[in-house]
This record gives sequence, structure tokens and C-alpha cells, in this order.
Amino acid sequence: MKISEASRVSGVSARSLRHYEDEGLIVPGRCSNGFRDYCQSTIDRVLVIRSLLESGLPVRLIREFLPSLTDEPGVGTDVVCAEFLHEVQRYRDRLAARIAVLSAQQAALDAYLEKPAVLISDRRLTLT
Repeated sequence: MKISEASRVSGVSARSLRHYEDEGLIVPGRCSNGFRDYCQSTIDRVLVIRSLLESGLPVRLIREFLPSLTDEPGVGTDVVCAEFLHEVQRYRDRLAARIAVLSAQQAALDAYLEKPAVLISDRRLTLT
């Protein structure tokens, strides 16, 4: 199928499909006229990519482990999947740490905003 149909079927924009190709995540076939030709297995792969990206995983991690997640099971697949899950857990832990920092900053701002406005008006803040 051509890129417009692949976009419709997958729910991913044609621009995103080209981006996935540029990033080495998919390799669509080519017709004799040079147009991209997407088969069902490529569409299935696009759906996995989209799901992983929506989960917040970086393209680097997806590119590294995607073959083991979408291709036929083979030798060492269990090890690769375990390694992928370990990397996902590490990424999630880093994200949780960032969320904790942002939550603390938000709480500090909330506390500041809850203080009486008198504190600000007494000091006559001026911007230079």
C-alpha cells in the first residue's frame, strides 16, 4: 500500500512514517516508480513504534530493541526482552525522579502563592 493508505490504516501521519524510516525504525519496500510500498508487517511494526513512543520511550531505545520485539522469535529473544524490560524500568525510574523534583517545585510555588499578598505589597518590588 502507498504511504497515504498506510497512514490511514495505521493512524500515523505520512510525515511520521517518513520520520520512522529516516530513524531506521522501518524499511518500506519500493515500487518500480520509487514510491514507498507498505506491507502489513510494516504497518504492524508502525503500531508497535507508535505505542512505544506514546509511552515516552526514546527513539534510541526503540531502535535498539525493536527487531527483537517485532520480528519472529529466535535464539536469544528472551535475553533481549529481559534487557529491554530492564532498560524500560531504568527509563521509568529516571522519569519518576524527574516527576518528584517537579512535584517538589510545584509544592514550593503553591506555598509561595498561598502566602498573603501583603508580603509582596510591603516590599514594593520594582523591576529594572
